[in-house]
Amino acid sequence: MEVKEVKCKTIMSKSGLYDSDYSINPYRGCSHGCVYCYAPLVLREKRKWGTFIEVKTNASDVLLKDIKNKRGSILISSVTDPYQPIEEKYRITRLILEKLNKNFSVSILTKSSLVLRDLDLFKKLNCEVGLTITTMDENFSKIFEPSASSPEERLKALKILKDSGIKTYIFFGPLLPFISDIDLEDTMNKFLGAKTDKIFIDRLNIKRGDHWNKIKEVLEKNYPEMVEKWEKVLFSKNDYYDNLKQRIKKFENSGVKFEFCY
Repeated sequence: MEVKEVKCKTIMSKSGLYDSDYSINPYRGCSHGCVYCYAPLVLREKRKWGTFIEVKTNASDVLLKDIKNKRGSILISSVTDPYQPIEEKYRITRLILEKLNKNFSVSILTKSSLVLRDLDLFKKLNCEVGLTITTMDENFSKIFEPSASSPEERLKALKILKDSGIKTYIFFGPLLPFISDIDLEDTMNKFLGAKTDKIFIDRLNIKRGDHWNKIKEVLEKNYPEMVEKWEKVLFSKNDYYDNLKQRIKKFENSGVKFEFCY
């Protein structure tokens, strides 16, 4: 992994996401190595994703300038993971949180149990914490999210956060065809058992090209029988995701807020 310390001119940018006014990304690059990650497409990054990290060492100082006379909602992070392993050393995310105030509502999104380290700061802010979970099957997770915390560790982190009085949510996505819906009832019951406030659900949105080729390569190596099935779901007219939505909707009377992003 190539690690480079860099200086940034700004750290908070206007967000294109419907539920956030701003986004903050403490790092460029991510070591979690998620096969389906959309970040390199958004950033138009040509380097191999998962092989480099740029650490924005002056992020917290720059933030003071960026937040001046502003208020609104902030997502940390949209194109990196704020609690990827290198955060344990550099603490950029923590330094950023220390500079924020209650003029902002803060939403954290991660796949790492390291997020528990900053529980003390979450309690001081208007903050909610989300854990992305695509599957509860650890074997699949190790293939598609090789360096992220295990699904069980993420679920445990959610429970600890919730029990500590922090608002929490699960981002159930991207829904991986014929993987995310394995033992769907058991998965949803585990989600509900975490007593999270919200569950967001999104499908896998990709087009043919480098993004698909990367995923296809992993499928061919590990699950060759799924390649044709995925191609049908992703690139032809079908009702796979509509049917999956209906299966998930059966759990909506649980008292947890469900929000579909597709």
